[in-house]
Amino acid sequence: MATHKERPLSSTNAPRYQAENGYLTQTTRKSYIKRAVEARLLPPHARRMEQITSLQASHDPQMPIQFWQLFSVLGPEPIVGIVANFYQRVFDDEPWFTSVFARVGNLNHHISTQASMWLDVMGGGTYYHGAEFRLNFHHTHNAHSLMNEKGARRWVTLMVDALEASEPLMGDDPRVRTSLNTFLAHFFAKYAQDFQFENRETFGPINPPVLQ
Repeated sequence: MATHKERPLSSTNAPRYQAENGYLTQTTRKSYIKRAVEARLLPPHARRMEQITSLQASHDPQMPIQFWQLFSVLGPEPIVGIVANFYQRVFDDEPWFTSVFARVGNLNHHISTQASMWLDVMGGGTYYHGAEFRLNFHHTHNAHSLMNEKGARRWVTLMVDALEASEPLMGDDPRVRTSLNTFLAHFFAKYAQDFQFENRETFGPINPPVLQ
């Protein structure tokens, strides 16, 4: 398991934690940058921009936090806390939705697994063993019955509620929430394409464009 050293804060927006690549970090960063360049959210040379590719968030409050930089700002506890808030809502929801998750494991199982994936992607280090194969297997075999517009709508509703309830965990930097929205929107677009459902949902504002 990766170890993390907390750095002294030099400003409100400064990164505090030393970040490390996980099993999913580099492939997810590459995939997101490709999509963002195509959508004109990032410039064509984004892969050569240190402020974009670094695992450490920029000190510049005008520079968006890329989601693989979130660990450098938040550290592990807030990320796990957001995931825990979400899954508590999942397990308190209607049986048609909750039962799909309950068949796979209990509340703590889902918190642990999902938090490991988030930490891995967000620069926390090697948490999510199995990487893309494990992630794809889960959605294809365990959660397939919810990979449609009805399941997507409910999932997003509960996640937005969890994000709003978890705002105290995000600190004072407004870039954190838009970065989380960007992270979720990126993966949701992938699932919509993979499972051929229309992506009608939104988590809120995403990172603004970086044009130079």
